[in-house]
Amino acid sequence: MARRPKNPEPRKMIWLGIVLAILLGPLMVPVSTSGAVTHKEAAGPDGTFFKWQGIDIHYRLTSAQANCPAPSNLVVLIHGFGASTFSWLPVEDKFSPCDDVISYDRPAFGLTERKLSWDGLNPYSMAAQQSILSDLVAKFANGRPAILVGHSAGGQIAAKFALDNPQLVEKLVLEAPAILNSTPGANLAWLTYIPQLNHLGPLLVSSIASSGMEVLTQSYHDTSKLTDNTIAGYRVPLTIQNWEFAFWEFSRAERSTDVASRLSEFKMPVLIVTGDDDRIVETALTRELAAKMPAAEFVVISNSGHLPHEETTEEFMAAVLPFVNG
Repeated sequence: MARRPKNPEPRKMIWLGIVLAILLGPLMVPVSTSGAVTHKEAAGPDGTFFKWQGIDIHYRLTSAQANCPAPSNLVVLIHGFGASTFSWLPVEDKFSPCDDVISYDRPAFGLTERKLSWDGLNPYSMAAQQSILSDLVAKFANGRPAILVGHSAGGQIAAKFALDNPQLVEKLVLEAPAILNSTPGANLAWLTYIPQLNHLGPLLVSSIASSGMEVLTQSYHDTSKLTDNTIAGYRVPLTIQNWEFAFWEFSRAERSTDVASRLSEFKMPVLIVTGDDDRIVETALTRELAAKMPAAEFVVISNSGHLPHEETTEEFMAAVLPFVNG
């Protein structure tokens, strides 16, 4: 008796269900923000902002004292990954009383608005970082060239701006600059545009709320100097609505630069500063950068980690002030 052929339809339906689960399942996962306040609520009534491409960019300005005949320098402080204007509080009033000193929060960090859609430049890209810095210098320089102080990833931003706009930069301070180290995962950025991964992205990066605090601890040589107040200050941006979504956009934006291949092109005086126990941008890597820029001044601060301006403020300013005022 002939065997009846098996019906292939059930097997096809099973495989179809598996494929649909893979394709649609991630899109069904609810993704929301843990932030509860707006960027302006987090900044409080004294928060100051300027508009760039319709986005509120948070900044802090320490103006030259009124008895100065005229403000001498414009010093611009540019924070690194995971930091903000809060990180510069220990030093913002320690420059010359006749200097204008300004710090600002880069998009995705600090108290700057978390935009999730935009017209024009992607606010989380390197091109936008350059545009924001250009607008800020134009707004506050009053015809003066600026002195840029960039920490870690902020050092990369400052260095690129100085290379591309030498007429606007008088001097450059690079603190533990993230220039020679590569951007993690840069070659896999295309994966973040897969719809399923893009949907889950904010959920995936939300772990920075805990892992970021671990990195902060590793950034200090002497963790007894990492106070509860400092930790609380670093956590404030995590209370802002949509911080996870903005951080996801930052993580997949184009942020590469050509700075490492242009080290011979700097026209202005450069000071490079690092701690002797930097485990984030390793001290040896910054020493290598300084060796590639023999005209630059190079200072290693003892008993200091990745954040000399926070951990060893007096020693940091002892290195920076003569350079800025010289």
